[in-house]
Amino acid sequence: MPEPVCISAAHPRAARQLRLALVITALLLGVGLTAPIVTVKKFVLVQNTFSVLSGVVQLARDGQWFLFAVITGFSVLLPMLKIALLYRLVSSQSAAGGLRRHLDWLHTYGKWSMLDVFIVAVLVVAVKLGAIASVEMRYGLYAFAAAVLLTMIVTARVVSLCEKS
Repeated sequence: MPEPVCISAAHPRAARQLRLALVITALLLGVGLTAPIVTVKKFVLVQNTFSVLSGVVQLARDGQWFLFAVITGFSVLLPMLKIALLYRLVSSQSAAGGLRRHLDWLHTYGKWSMLDVFIVAVLVVAVKLGAIASVEMRYGLYAFAAAVLLTMIVTARVVSLCEKS
């Protein structure tokens, strides 16, 4: 396949829309990482609310280094890196030689989005704690999921535009 041309030059309107979508995605990701995702109520008096970042910090405090690394890498760093890379691709004014490499990276590693694993983990917690605690999903979970889905949509659109060029 020939080297694709830059998106901002070949499709200026689409590039503006994609940049706006990526700004919204970054905001949603920020909310999703910092806002409460789950509230666990044990018995009647004890209640704990967690965000992704507070959960990651707690894993580090507890010495759960493997889980800390996996969740930080796949739920925090990879989505941030993907958004930054997509923004660079749709803002580029030249068709640099690295564009194909970046698109290949997005295609290969974008499949490692942690949305499905993250939601499964929350559901497992909800089911396992059902007998001794109640688990309430919070708005951070929905913001995080929306950010991941929007990232997937933008990635598909960028790849589609590059294939048309």
